[in-house]
Amino acid sequence: MARRRTSGRVMLAILIVGGLLAVALWPSPVEVEVATASSGPLIVTVDEEGRTRVRDRFVVSAPVTGRVLRIELEPGDRVKRGDVVARVQPEAPPLLDVRTRAEAQATVEAALAAVGRARAEEQRAAAVLAQAETELARTRRLVAGGVLPAQQQDSREAEVRQAQEASRAAAFAVRAAGADLERAESRLAAPSPRTGNGAMAVRAPADGVILRRLRESESVVPAGEPLVEIGDPAQLEIVADLLSSDAVRIREGSRAMVEHSVDRAALDATVRRIEPAGFTKVSALGVEEQRVNVILDPVSPRDGDVVLGDGYRVDVRIVVWEAPSVLKVPTSALFRQGDDWAVYVVRDGRARRTRIDIGHQTGREAEVIRGLSQDDRVIVHPGDLVADGIRVIERPTSS
Repeated sequence: MARRRTSGRVMLAILIVGGLLAVALWPSPVEVEVATASSGPLIVTVDEEGRTRVRDRFVVSAPVTGRVLRIELEPGDRVKRGDVVARVQPEAPPLLDVRTRAEAQATVEAALAAVGRARAEEQRAAAVLAQAETELARTRRLVAGGVLPAQQQDSREAEVRQAQEASRAAAFAVRAAGADLERAESRLAAPSPRTGNGAMAVRAPADGVILRRLRESESVVPAGEPLVEIGDPAQLEIVADLLSSDAVRIREGSRAMVEHSVDRAALDATVRRIEPAGFTKVSALGVEEQRVNVILDPVSPRDGDVVLGDGYRVDVRIVVWEAPSVLKVPTSALFRQGDDWAVYVVRDGRARRTRIDIGHQTGREAEVIRGLSQDDRVIVHPGDLVADGIRVIERPTSS
């Protein structure tokens, strides 16, 4: 009898110890972070830093060798075409010999030809603008009558805006050519006009703002020495140097977003030009990279609350693909399974490895073409402890 009691107690102790060992060795659920596959917009962009610059920049230089008087204008001061921006006291000019006079006369004739060419381009741009406006008016009537879709009107309006920009650029070119002609004539003729103290007046070739004052104090300068830069800060463009491998993915007219500060909304912009020639640039890591300059035109904000100037640093995001609604998951949930992509889907408290097909992806999200459904819950940042069929528990999120 005593032996039976002892045997029963031993068996009970063995069962208790075995149960405790089983509980201790039983694998506990792995804490994981979970995200939901959802439908929404997806935008694939090429991101790069850029800088702003004035589109039409005029460098006003000394027309003759002489002593430039102190320039009182400050950067940011507004000037109009014809305003005096500097005064140059010519040195006693030597008499022109036959060869120098012939060269000066040839320069004047070349400047006259440039003025004629610029005026012809201005007339051509005006004709193109008139034709574009006529086409827009005709398209608006056809759209209003239901003959043409509204997209045709949008295209015509874009053509009119481009023609307006070309017309303004042609007008600036005429002014610049006229300024070159005046400079060439001044080198051929006697220094004139002069102010009362004998200084030659250097005038602004166009309306704008003083961007930079290259000479401030009185000093002797040679002919052609830059004195000030003039431009219109309202006419800005953005330059971004992209990797050549990224530049081939974008097209002229592509939409872009320009972020210039952390507390303001991004500006809309469009790609106006992709320069045909690339250049080599050494990165901060010492790696040689082939880069291409891409020129963007910012769209003026409606509220006029954006303040940008010449040479400002901005962040540019150029759209290469976008869709209004796709099924997507975080890219941190993806991992390779051979040559395929896969994710861990949480079903009934267990991780199930699922092969999927993905499409476009960004640094944060990926488009799922096949393999998942709406509201499927996937594990993000799966670690080494996560395997197919293992029990998991969702990690509580901090509030």
